[in-house]
Amino acid sequence: MNALLRILAWLLAVALVALPVVAVLNGWVGAERWPLSRLRVTGQFERVQAEQLRAAVAPYAARGYFAADLDGARRAVAKLPWVEQAQVRKAWPDVLEIHIVEHTPFAFWGEDRLLSGRGALFPLPADLAEQRLPRLGGPDARSAEVVALYNEARGLFAPLGYGVSRLAVDARGSWSMTLDNGLEVVVGRDDARARLHRFARVLPQLLARQAWPIAQADLRYTNGFTLARGTPGAAPSPSPQAPAGAARAQPRQASST
Repeated sequence: MNALLRILAWLLAVALVALPVVAVLNGWVGAERWPLSRLRVTGQFERVQAEQLRAAVAPYAARGYFAADLDGARRAVAKLPWVEQAQVRKAWPDVLEIHIVEHTPFAFWGEDRLLSGRGALFPLPADLAEQRLPRLGGPDARSAEVVALYNEARGLFAPLGYGVSRLAVDARGSWSMTLDNGLEVVVGRDDARARLHRFARVLPQLLARQAWPIAQADLRYTNGFTLARGTPGAAPSPSPQAPAGAARAQPRQASST
């Protein structure tokens, strides 16, 4: 008899623990008596609207304070345009709190996306298509490498008075760059950093001694590079290559370092 009583007591204890958990998981507790009736949003954001957030979390908060699916709500918020990071939590007795971090555009990536300051890629909104941002590109897996070289190149050419308007690496690993004065720089596949450092070091002397604007510099040489001249007052365009040591009046000039 004592054994039977112990078993019954044990079953009753388990039921007292389990039933509330089952009740919460099934929405029996909180759906009506403890609803999440208020939404509190924090963070620095401009483009994400409160209505978007409310619609995203509504299905996950409808079961009340105790049964709300916070992880599902967080995933739904994170899928919204412009949301880079999201945190969702509850505050007693009826508040659902959302903290979001918006994407901060750093550069264009390819033709239809933006790269955030944290390195995330996201769709390009139509109203930002004319934004003054550098244009970067390459395989998505190499985005961090592209940003690193862009920052290094920007540091090299800024003291000379030039910005980097475009930097990209193609599928074969060949780098190219455009300065904000229109000068196109073909960097090539190997030793991209070393080639850019060498070019930045001699660029002021090259510009000072040329009687014509430089349209393109090809750095894919072991001991130097070639220059292509542009037309004064017009958009620069490459010209046919001249032999090394050609006079400045020739369309293209070879330089060495």
